[in-house]
Amino acid sequence: MTDADVRPHASQHDAIGDLPLVTRSATVTEVETMDQDRRPEVVAAVREWLADRGLDGDYPEVTRDTDLGGLAGDLGDAGYPGLARKVATVAERYDRPKPMLARARFDTHQDVDFLAGQYVGLRYDGTSRAYSLANSPTEDELEICVRRVPGGRLSPRICDGLAVGDDVSVRGPYGDLVLGEQSERDLIFLATGTGVAPMKSMLDYVFETGRDEYGGERRDVWLFLGAAWADDLPYRAAFRALARERENFHFVPCLSREPVLSDWDGETDYVQHALLKHTDASAVTAPLGRRLERWLQEEPRSGVRARIDPSNADVYACGINAMVYSLVTAAERLGVPAGRIESEGFG
Repeated sequence: MTDADVRPHASQHDAIGDLPLVTRSATVTEVETMDQDRRPEVVAAVREWLADRGLDGDYPEVTRDTDLGGLAGDLGDAGYPGLARKVATVAERYDRPKPMLARARFDTHQDVDFLAGQYVGLRYDGTSRAYSLANSPTEDELEICVRRVPGGRLSPRICDGLAVGDDVSVRGPYGDLVLGEQSERDLIFLATGTGVAPMKSMLDYVFETGRDEYGGERRDVWLFLGAAWADDLPYRAAFRALARERENFHFVPCLSREPVLSDWDGETDYVQHALLKHTDASAVTAPLGRRLERWLQEEPRSGVRARIDPSNADVYACGINAMVYSLVTAAERLGVPAGRIESEGFG
């Protein structure tokens, strides 16, 4: 990719109308499971919790065949509500289908022009669904990441059966969640789960094309990404590597359930609350109310020392509809101008 190949539009919104809507046949070139089988870890943890409380002799040995949900109920009835809640949490993790998260790449044989942040319609095995593209438009192939929806018509087939060499078709591109005009403002990406796919496309594009700088000055680039468990974070290794390579990139994963199963000591709050914790309180001029104010005053647990000036930021949010609403509301309350917030929800 050369400089001449990078679209010259100051704002990618101006480029959307230039893109042809096409249907392309494609061949799967790569499929990878992104979450892990943590059942052995769950069994070991439950055994340890029982032993720590001297209860290992009161219950049959915990094995891969143990009904952990039933064990949680028994522990609650026996007067151990805290332990019962922990076991119930990991029981849900243990019993969920596997895999839950996968990525796939496609060779469309002919180029499909798209803008970072857009999505395509994917047709596989007679069923079509919309998926955001997770790779930079500077690449020749297309990439998506998929989270299994139990009972869904397509995501279980992709997670279980999609294989290298399979034929699919893609239609598009679609979508208005694209980068705005390049400026000196910092970039803040807010996402939950696979809502990070368009953000990854934007991030790759931003750093590949030097859009993380303006007028010779580096812009701070933030990614706040929420999930339940560490291995539910799509592209976590790539984001951590990018944070090591780029001083101006700050990755803040927010994991609500991970501390139950591991020694995770990072952020465990909602993404919007982590955003507040990493905001420079002195730059917030509007009253937030007591509920949001407490997060603004709380010390972050991410280890990131940089802070956000909301009046000098462009915000992009993607995820489940209800969560996106909360993310956008928090950004607006902090003082990010409404015209500087782009969002897209699903589900």
